[in-house]
Amino acid sequence: MGIICQTCIHHCSLKSGQYGLCGARKNENGSINCANYGRITALALDPVEKKPLKMYAPGSTVLSVGSYGCNLRCPFCQNHEISMARADQPASLRSTAYLSPQELCRKALSCQDRGCIGAAFTYNEPLVGWEYVRDAASLVKEKGMKNVLVTNGTASLQVLNEILPYIDAMNIDLKGFRSDYYKKLGGDLETVKQFIVHAVQAGCHVELTTLIVPKENDDPAQMEAEARWIAQNCGTGTPLHVTRFFPRYHMTDKNATDVQSVYRLANVAGKYLEHVFVGNC
Repeated sequence: MGIICQTCIHHCSLKSGQYGLCGARKNENGSINCANYGRITALALDPVEKKPLKMYAPGSTVLSVGSYGCNLRCPFCQNHEISMARADQPASLRSTAYLSPQELCRKALSCQDRGCIGAAFTYNEPLVGWEYVRDAASLVKEKGMKNVLVTNGTASLQVLNEILPYIDAMNIDLKGFRSDYYKKLGGDLETVKQFIVHAVQAGCHVELTTLIVPKENDDPAQMEAEARWIAQNCGTGTPLHVTRFFPRYHMTDKNATDVQSVYRLANVAGKYLEHVFVGNC
């Protein structure tokens, strides 16, 4: 019998020494541990708009940190080198360096003279290693700085509640608005919807991103349903980023999304939402 990981929808049953689908969580000595804790693959001082956050601390920077692992399998992932890496396949990992929560906090503080407001947990899926997010973000918060989370929203509400006290702003992927599309990506639409609503109701600043993939989620009716749901459940003032797809990873056979298609869908969303931004165009 294995131990069930409760972090996300997959509820991986892990035998001793086994890693979950995300490649970052492991049954170690009878408990589920975060194998990627503090193992950093990327660290950069970014404009906060790059997260993307358009309506949170504009003009500031944030110290972005990423590890490895993800609990979805998006064929167009732009960071697949780290998101698809696994602790049980060392050859798949870039060179990593250990960065303690304390050191991350010190680095963020040292960047304040460059407009840095705090830390952003991003690049891979941060919540497959939520313990590090919690520990580091709590220290950053203690120092009076801010924390940003960039996530696919495919985590349990228990995990979300663990980190919410320390997170000031999120950008959450809402990859589409059809259950069958989410299943193709290895996810679950209802889980993400619950995650979004819970974060909004908790008072966190939330912005959403939908990547428009040709012939996958570019139906205007789907965008209309999505925008209407956001307006009704999160508020008409919730920012939505409608972004252009470029061929990546396992989806290099498709062309980049037509720019006019992105603008048309943004206009559809704009019938219901006050702040719709176009990206990658």
